[in-house]
Amino acid sequence: MSAQPLSRRTVLKTLGAAIPLPLLEAMLPRVSLAAEASPVPPRMLVCHFGTGMNIREFFPAETGPDCVLPRIVKPLEAWRKRMTIVSGMKLEHGGGHTGDYTFLTGTEGWTSTGIKSGISADQLVANSIAQETRFPSLQLSIARGTNYGQQGLATLSWNKNGIPLAAENDPQAVFRRLFGVDDEHEAVVRRAGHRRRGSILDYVNDQAKRMERTVGANDRQKLDEYFTSVREIEGQLKRDVDWSQRPKPKPELGELGDYSRSLTPAVQGFDYNTYQKLMYDLIALAFQTDSTRVITYNVRQELAGGTFAVHRVSKDFHALTHHNNDPKNLDELAQVDQINMGFWAQFMARMDQIKQVDGSSLLDHTMMAFSSSAGMDHSRDKLPTAIFGGEALGLKHHTHLKLAENTPLARVWHTMADRMGVRAETIQDSRGPISELLRT
Repeated sequence: MSAQPLSRRTVLKTLGAAIPLPLLEAMLPRVSLAAEASPVPPRMLVCHFGTGMNIREFFPAETGPDCVLPRIVKPLEAWRKRMTIVSGMKLEHGGGHTGDYTFLTGTEGWTSTGIKSGISADQLVANSIAQETRFPSLQLSIARGTNYGQQGLATLSWNKNGIPLAAENDPQAVFRRLFGVDDEHEAVVRRAGHRRRGSILDYVNDQAKRMERTVGANDRQKLDEYFTSVREIEGQLKRDVDWSQRPKPKPELGELGDYSRSLTPAVQGFDYNTYQKLMYDLIALAFQTDSTRVITYNVRQELAGGTFAVHRVSKDFHALTHHNNDPKNLDELAQVDQINMGFWAQFMARMDQIKQVDGSSLLDHTMMAFSSSAGMDHSRDKLPTAIFGGEALGLKHHTHLKLAENTPLARVWHTMADRMGVRAETIQDSRGPISELLRT
C-alpha cells in the first residue's frame, strides 16, 4: 500500500480532458508454422451466412475432387479444384438465433446472464500484422454498426477486450475510406489532431510513471495493465501519423461499378445484385491495393432479413428456415443460397483475374471461407462451411472433405491463422489446424 492514500476520484489530467483510473488498493480504506516466405503477402476473408442453409442441397454425397456438387454449390463447379466444402463442423455455443455472437470468438456469447465474448479469430490475426497495412482489418456487413445486445449482430469482429467492432454496409462509405483523398483543409486538421493526441499521451505517461513509484506491488500491476492500453493507443497514433503521410492508392475501376452514391438496403430501389457486386469488388480492391489483409463480411445477418427481390421467394429467409418439411419452403431456401453462390463464383473469378508480382493470382494468396452460426433448423452442428483459394499459402483442396462429426468450427479459423503466420497451439476450442487442408 502507498504511504499516502489516493482519492477514488483521482484522475490523470490532460490537456482539456481527464482520464479516470481503475480501482486501486491505494484508493481503498486502510484495514505462428508461419506462412511460406513470398513476395506476395497472405490475405484472409471470413464470411457469414446467418441462419444456416438447406444443407440437404449443400453437402455432396461423395467426398473428394470428383464428387457431384449439389444444387446450392453447383454455381461453383468451375472452381471445384480450388475449394473444399468441409462437413462435420460444429459451433459449440452456436445454433438458435444468437450463434453469431460466438461465430468467430468461440465463447459462450449470448447467455442468460449477459454477453460473454473474447477476441475473434480475425482480430487475432490482424493484431499480429497491424503495422503492415493502412487498415489492420475491415469489417463489412449487410447492416451497419454492431447491433450489440440485439439478436442479429451486424459485425463478426471483436477486439481483445471483447468489444464488437462496428461494420460498414455502404459501398460508397467503404470506398471513400479506402481511397478517398482529403482536401488540404482536412489534411491540416487531421495532422493537428495527431499532434494534439500525441502530446496528451506523452503527458499521461509522465504522470503514470510518477504514480507507479508511490503505490504498492498489486497497484503497480493494475496500473501496468491499465497503461498498456495507453501504450496501445500510442502505437495506433504512430500508425495514424505514418499512414496519414502516405497517399492512398488510386484503383483502376474499369467496369467494377459506381461507388459515387450510397447503396444500402435502406435506400429506395435497392438492387441486391448491384450491391453484392460492389461489396465483393471492394474486398478484391482492398486486397489488391494491400490496404488490408484481413476482412470479415456478414453477408446475411442471423435471424433478420436475408432475402431480396432477386431471390424471388415468398418469405424472408428466417421464415423459410421454419420449413416444416414443406417442399416449397425447402426449395426456396436452396434457391436463395444458389443465387448467393452465383455471386461468390463471380467474386472468385475477379480474385483470380488480379495478377500479383510473381505472376500468380490474388486468389492464390488469399484464403476465403464462409460458414454459418447455425445449421439446418437452427442447429449448432452440420454447419455449411467451405474454404477457397490460398494454394500459394500451402492450402490443399479436396472439393469435399468430410471430417469427424462435431469437429470444432474454430479449426477452420485456426487453419487460416496458421497460414497467415500466426502460430498457436490452440485457438478457441481448436487444438490445431486441419492437417488435411495443408500441403506437407
